Amino acid sequence: MKRAEYQRLLLVVSSAIFLETLFYSVITPLLPQLSHELHLSKLTAGVMTAGYPAGTLVGSLPGGALAVRRGPRFTLISGLVLVVISTVAFGLLRSAAALDIARFVEGVGGACAWAGGLAWVVAATPPERRGAVMGSTLGMSIAGALFGPAIGALASATGRAALFCALAALTSLLLVPIANRPDVRSSTAQPVSEVMRVLHRPAIAGAMWLMALPAVVSGVFNVLGPLQLHHLGAGAGLIGATFLVGAALEALISPMVGRFSDRHGRTLPLYGGLVGVGVGLGCFVLPSNSLVLAVLLVLVAAPLGVFWAPVMALVADVAEANGIDQAHAAALMNLSWAAGQIVGSAGGGAGGKAFGNAVPTLAITVLCALTLLGLRAARVRRQAPA
Repeated sequence: MKRAEYQRLLLVVSSAIFLETLFYSVITPLLPQLSHELHLSKLTAGVMTAGYPAGTLVGSLPGGALAVRRGPRFTLISGLVLVVISTVAFGLLRSAAALDIARFVEGVGGACAWAGGLAWVVAATPPERRGAVMGSTLGMSIAGALFGPAIGALASATGRAALFCALAALTSLLLVPIANRPDVRSSTAQPVSEVMRVLHRPAIAGAMWLMALPAVVSGVFNVLGPLQLHHLGAGAGLIGATFLVGAALEALISPMVGRFSDRHGRTLPLYGGLVGVGVGLGCFVLPSNSLVLAVLLVLVAAPLGVFWAPVMALVADVAEANGIDQAHAAALMNLSWAAGQIVGSAGGGAGGKAFGNAVPTLAITVLCALTLLGLRAARVRRQAPA
């Protein structure tokens, strides 16, 4: 593929991922308002937040299979159409159950969009540049997460209907340049059953866990963070600003970490990320002032941004080494992320309601410590003489 064509491909895929992530993250500052309007508890607020990753979980493997059979372009377009429809629905509907369903459908669309988009980009990118390209693509994704809370804060003041319908119309315009891009068909027509047979291999299972863990953190972060800020007296503006600044840090860090992982290995950057996230969330319940908690949440976002680019490149590398089609590799990323998000958002909400916020946040600290020990043990085994 010529360089100019490759750059246009990265632009349209990154734009699609930007908008898809924006719709995912828009709920964060809306959550306190929706909880008040619809009388949501921490558990039901967590369920609403988990609706999106639940849809992603269900749509992950079918999305990968669709990309294998019909190509990345068709899969990306199909995903964006579902995102547009569900976004309009989320703007217009007024019951908790209906909003849960809209978020679920949006998650299915997101799974297809990511499977098609990532398979398209990875197929066109040399393995030695995957970390950098993943980092740049994720930079756009994180920028979507950056603008999502700001849009959510605006919607809390202006109302959801007009704003969400306008965003859905904007997303529809992106379908034209995507449809005009030549498809990349490096498919192996590999069945899903063949992928399932190799999931038990340590390299694949380990890479999927490293994808799931930051998603668990993000799920807890996105449910308990805004609710605790609201409890301490923060308004939608401070909540939106907190997640805006946190996402900005992630967007800055991700491309740099991706390039670092191309040169020094995929797992090396994760050591600092695990320590930073574990310590930060271990201190979650200590602040009694909303501004102090906001600063802490921003500081947790920085090490969280260390994970995504190296781990996604790692999943692609491991998949290639084990003969897995890159469309299925993208599906495995979606599957791991969605499972982690569901555990984090629904489990964090339920744990916070039943035992207080200390239990789910300290559980994250323990998981980070165990993963750090596991990475260290794996490194020692690789360096040991035969």
